[in-house]
Amino acid sequence: MRCYAAAAVAAGLMFAVPLAARAQAPAPAPAAAPAAVPEQMPFDVPYGTPISLDTAHKAIMAAAAEAKKHNWKFAISVVDPSGALVAHATMDGTQYGSIEVSQAKARTAAQFRRPTQLLQNAINMNGSPATLSVLALGRGAAIEGGFPIIIDGKLIGAIGASGGLSSQDAVAAKAGLAAIGAQ
Repeated sequence: MRCYAAAAVAAGLMFAVPLAARAQAPAPAPAAAPAAVPEQMPFDVPYGTPISLDTAHKAIMAAAAEAKKHNWKFAISVVDPSGALVAHATMDGTQYGSIEVSQAKARTAAQFRRPTQLLQNAINMNGSPATLSVLALGRGAAIEGGFPIIIDGKLIGAIGASGGLSSQDAVAAKAGLAAIGAQ
């Protein structure tokens, strides 16, 4: 009889301890109020005539010149508004993986009409509703170094650079934008 009583007490304790621990756990924080839905669409930049080959080369050469000033080695790509490659250059000694990454950065900036750093920030922000949706970037790159090319308020293409730290990639790509008078 005593064995059964001890077993019953042990079983009771086994269930009572987790219940007591659960009762002492703090209540979950209330859900945040939903954000207001903006009336304007962000990044609603109209499309313009696609970038010409000569303008794309000018942007690439300026980005490469900026990279050379710092002894950086980059792959630099320029695409049209749809993300199709217009021109590309790979500097001597650039790591091969950067070729596709520069094209992906340019393609992403063109197709989403925004700098790729904004997508990088969305992924790196804990709890952001954009975090998982950015994973649908198919052949895209959510890392700094890709910029839309906007002339006279219209998207004509994008530039992407890869080969160094993403902040270095951005410096070179911005030099390409500046050379052609893009925003």
